[in-house]
Amino acid sequence: MPDRRNHRGPAPEDSRLFAADQHPRLRAGVHDLAWLLTRGYAPVSSLAIVGNRYALCSRQRLAVARAACSDAQRQHRAARVVLASSMRGNALWLDGFNVLTTLEAAFAGAVVFRCRDGCLRDIASVHGTYRIVAETEPALLAIAAETQRLGISECRWFFDAPVSNSGRLGAYLLELASRESLPWNVDLVPDPDPVLAAAVEIIATADSAILDHECRRFDLCSSVLESRADVRWLDLSA
Repeated sequence: MPDRRNHRGPAPEDSRLFAADQHPRLRAGVHDLAWLLTRGYAPVSSLAIVGNRYALCSRQRLAVARAACSDAQRQHRAARVVLASSMRGNALWLDGFNVLTTLEAAFAGAVVFRCRDGCLRDIASVHGTYRIVAETEPALLAIAAETQRLGISECRWFFDAPVSNSGRLGAYLLELASRESLPWNVDLVPDPDPVLAAAVEIIATADSAILDHECRRFDLCSSVLESRADVRWLDLSA
């Protein structure tokens, strides 16, 4: 079935699943899952144990899984964070769908999670197809404003070529960049993960598979959203 959504917002049940009375269970789930991962237990079976213990539904389990990491992963990723004050004059390579869908979700009122490794994540996803939504252009303009404020010299966007409409999205970005005189470039590649994992340049992503390499990371999504009063934050970082 084609994706006909016009927004990247929350699922209907999210207001209940991530309400304040659910926060203690979710934080306990992240704590316990991190404890198991730190001790070498398998992620899938560990999540099943934690999810069953706290009677978490599938979307809550997804949030817990994305928020948790082992102690070693947390330390490794924290050591490679680049602060906003150090971004002036630097280029930034962006994990396109990862960054854009998180900001689209936040702009549409979905919950975004502060995770144990400090990253900002959501529980939206792109499965084989992407659709430009009402939040796409506001999110891109917010990225443009923030990267200009920080003095970032160039943004190079990487998108998964196999994802349907990635070419259309790339053309959309380039048209916006031309209109706004932005130093943006777009690359459609079979898989951005190995490109970004091996990058010497600073990257923007919250993809765990990338962050466990030696790349340096700037938390662009947090930088864009931190001054917005309308963002639905849930801190699962403890």
